[in-house]
Amino acid sequence: MLSSIAAFWLLHAPVLTVLLPTFTAILLLLLGDSQGLAESGHAGARLRWRRRLAMGSVLLGLFMALQLVLHAATGELLVYQLGEWPAPFGIVMVVDRLSALMVLLTYLVAVPVLWYATGGWDSRGRHFHALFQFQLMGLSGAFLTGDLFNLFVFFEVLLIASYVLLVHGQGRERFRMGVHYVVLNLAASGLFLIGLAMVYGVTGSLNMVDVGLRLNVLTGDSALLARGAALVLLVVFGLKAALVPLYFWLPGTYASASAPVAALFAIMTKVGVYSIIRVHWGIFGETAGEAAFAVRDWLLPMALATSLLGVLGALAARTLSRLVAYLTVSSVGTILAGVGLYSTGTLSAALYYTLHSTVVIAGLFLLVELMAAQRGDATDHLRPAVAVREPVLLGLMMVFGAASAAGLPPLPGFLGKLMILESSSGMAAQAWVWGVVLTVGFFTIVGLARAGVIVFWHVQPDGAPHAASGSSQKLLTAVWAFMAITVLMAVLASPVKRYTDATANQLADSAAYAKAVLGLEPGAGSNTTRPYDGVRPELVKKPKESP
Repeated sequence: MLSSIAAFWLLHAPVLTVLLPTFTAILLLLLGDSQGLAESGHAGARLRWRRRLAMGSVLLGLFMALQLVLHAATGELLVYQLGEWPAPFGIVMVVDRLSALMVLLTYLVAVPVLWYATGGWDSRGRHFHALFQFQLMGLSGAFLTGDLFNLFVFFEVLLIASYVLLVHGQGRERFRMGVHYVVLNLAASGLFLIGLAMVYGVTGSLNMVDVGLRLNVLTGDSALLARGAALVLLVVFGLKAALVPLYFWLPGTYASASAPVAALFAIMTKVGVYSIIRVHWGIFGETAGEAAFAVRDWLLPMALATSLLGVLGALAARTLSRLVAYLTVSSVGTILAGVGLYSTGTLSAALYYTLHSTVVIAGLFLLVELMAAQRGDATDHLRPAVAVREPVLLGLMMVFGAASAAGLPPLPGFLGKLMILESSSGMAAQAWVWGVVLTVGFFTIVGLARAGVIVFWHVQPDGAPHAASGSSQKLLTAVWAFMAITVLMAVLASPVKRYTDATANQLADSAAYAKAVLGLEPGAGSNTTRPYDGVRPELVKKPKESP
């Protein structure tokens, strides 16, 4: 019985990972809205059941994501053909080491964030839990799809959910930033479609592996158009990831969102980073012929500028939430610097740093609200205010978060940056990478130290500490969870690094993807004597022999 269930799960794992939050969201919508429900009585019981259903779903999703990682660690590519239509004619979902890792990271963020939201935030707006599940559906689908158009579809799903989550709890500033956020992402979606049309126009396919093989044989104007499509897609993904000069929307947007929403959005920028890796490192990589490395001259300078401008914005921030938002931008720049160096070693280091930065940023957003709730009318503004009620506990949490974000030893932030520096040694851009990474780390320490001094030392002598809510211990548990994950990453640094090394090497093995997704033997897609035409030999009907 158990073996049958395990076999069924393994066979349908990619699609089940997407369907779980989908069906959970639909069920939550059928159960009705939880806005304004009291914590006690019949209404309180209904609210508690909604919370249990949502939390049970994300816990099950975390378990499923962990199983995906364990299976992906074996090196086997798990390909799921929707409707049993073979690629490239049908839509496929692919589980490799990278996609499994990103799904696991999504749920590692989602579980503590949802637990924090059940402390009261989920009842301040309509259908919070259903929207949260739709967000997870879009994130999981974006990471698991093997088709460029369906990457666009899942982008839209997660963006639509994020539009509503951004204004959750209402407020003038949230609505104002929400309008900017929607308009920019609609423009990016239009560009996304244009980029996909250009890719389809020159390759006749949108299957990621199939497109990569077809790019290999393009020449002349077709190759030039493919390079143009790569640049258009870089603009789209750069806006999603908050890459310079397209980062200006993020600080205000994330700072205006509620704490659990901003913490969940820490994984949103990583969807843009993932897409850049999947498209510009994989599809337009070294096997793309004349279209290979189409964005190499742009990506690294933009990444380094993003990292530097992000930390300068953090130094100038006047609120704690905006400071953390700018650190989000800076971390994206550091990650993409490793990606933009186009080596498996730097990519592996960038993936390790992605895990660390996402967890730390999410935890800092929650911690900022806990401190703001105890500072009276000053909230999270960096100005003198009443003393916080729990200065020792919150102070230690702030020190831990600052050390993690800045990359001080022995925390994983230090290990991740050290990996990036070590893997870039000997490269032409080594001086630039080392200079920016070390400078950003120093300024991060200065910015967070300045914020800590204002919050914990510059207090009004005649003010009384602001009373914390009754759910403070429950909310603190979510922050402790992120801290525990950070420590666990440091303890398990060696196996995690081995996994990211294997992930980078797997992404560089285009022949393995061609065989798993398209059923092509090595060399079938790049043989210059017989160019790949997108037709799988086993699907071609052989003519009948003459009698």
